[in-house]
Amino acid sequence: MSVTFNWYLLSFHIFLVFTTLNLLVFGVLMSSSKTLGSPVLSQIFSILVLETLCLSMLLLIFQIPISTYFLNGFLLSNFFTYFSNFFLLIFSISITSLSFSYLEIQKIHFFEFWILLLLSVIAISFVIHSFDLLSIYISIEFQSLIFYILASLNRTSEFSTEAGLKYFILGAFSSAFLLIGFALLYSLTGVSNLLDFSKLCSGFTNFDLNFTLGLSLGLIFSLSAFLFKFNSAPFHFWSPDVYDGVPLPVTAIFAILPKIALAGLFLKLLFFSFLIFQPLINYFIIISCFLSSIIGISGTFLQVKWKRFIAYSSIGHSSFILLSFASNDFLAIESTFFFLIVYSAMSLLFFFVISNLRFLKFPNQKFLRFISGIKNISISNTMLAFYILVLMFSLAGIPPLAGFFSKFFILLTALKSNLFGLSLVLIALNCLASFYYVKFTKIMYFDFKHNQFVLVPMNKANSIFSALLTIFLLLLITDLDFLIALSKLLTLSLIN
Repeated sequence: MSVTFNWYLLSFHIFLVFTTLNLLVFGVLMSSSKTLGSPVLSQIFSILVLETLCLSMLLLIFQIPISTYFLNGFLLSNFFTYFSNFFLLIFSISITSLSFSYLEIQKIHFFEFWILLLLSVIAISFVIHSFDLLSIYISIEFQSLIFYILASLNRTSEFSTEAGLKYFILGAFSSAFLLIGFALLYSLTGVSNLLDFSKLCSGFTNFDLNFTLGLSLGLIFSLSAFLFKFNSAPFHFWSPDVYDGVPLPVTAIFAILPKIALAGLFLKLLFFSFLIFQPLINYFIIISCFLSSIIGISGTFLQVKWKRFIAYSSIGHSSFILLSFASNDFLAIESTFFFLIVYSAMSLLFFFVISNLRFLKFPNQKFLRFISGIKNISISNTMLAFYILVLMFSLAGIPPLAGFFSKFFILLTALKSNLFGLSLVLIALNCLASFYYVKFTKIMYFDFKHNQFVLVPMNKANSIFSALLTIFLLLLITDLDFLIALSKLLTLSLIN
């Protein structure tokens, strides 16, 4: 394949890389300036990064999706990678908008944050395109190194330093698991490309017992590393402390951006390359699904802080994705992507909401860290209370909100695959968790706080994003058929 063709398929990646390098040089040269240094430099960078992401979106839109392998089979391009990059850029632009006011209020004037944001987009995009064990490992490690730096970026905060150290130590174990798993797969087969694995596993039906056990062990080690990145139990121990310790935009990056890329990678391994081994590793996935549901929902009831609440909520929601992985049905892939799109929208609305839960303590503004701070907020800010109400009902899965349909489709495919016991457990636990989500209605509308504080009004950009996401979750104006059709298109492009 010609070099020009490879460059065409990586056009927006190349643009992002060169722009990031130019911005890095610009930031290093200007950060020592007495007049144009921080915080002026940080404000300039925020605008430049937003423009960079928007131009990358234009490059992607005008690129024709091509289904092919390139760079000697290390990377894959198809409709799945195209639309996954599209959603990645949309979520990145939203997080960039979210970061403007937060970093300014918190006086975090590090231009390195914006550089790391662009690098994380590049790394996650390469994870989406990866189609070889080597490219998968390099892309995931590139993403992990950026996340370690982001977690400890706020050097003046001991919480951020602690979060970065915990994430780095536990992430090193995850990387070791991934390396051991890939080493086992390569040493037993002699191939590293996912297409070669697919041909190998489809060409034979009766493997040697030791060979089968070795491949299964390699897959379990690899999937353990992916479950760590996916924030699923029992590999979840890092997430509550890290989510709580890092700045809010960094938490949004950890919770939203890698999800679709890791899910696509997970499904490539399970449904494309090693489909014949799925019954052997289904027990591992089912155990992780059950533990994620139990730990996520029970942990949510004990939380009093916003960030720890969303950490445990994400653990509980990951159980539905694992349930779809265990369904042994290609229709489950469609439900998985539908769930991921809706869950990412819910997470975005959550971060937009809590970024505007700030009160005026003259002359500074303080963010509400505790959930109890929203008592009687329905009087001081009616629209913000409505956003929280829609968000919590959608997280609980109450119809006709989007969260209900995303969980319903996954449970439907699980029941078709005869996973009755696990489906009933998840339904029962989800009904139990609904009591905690509905509790927010009582706090906002019925609890009274004597020392009422002055809430700072939402800025225009955050208000627009929050309103659009709320309309999306309501599903009264948006078209449900469009999301289902998009999920089907992602499914077909992934398995073809």
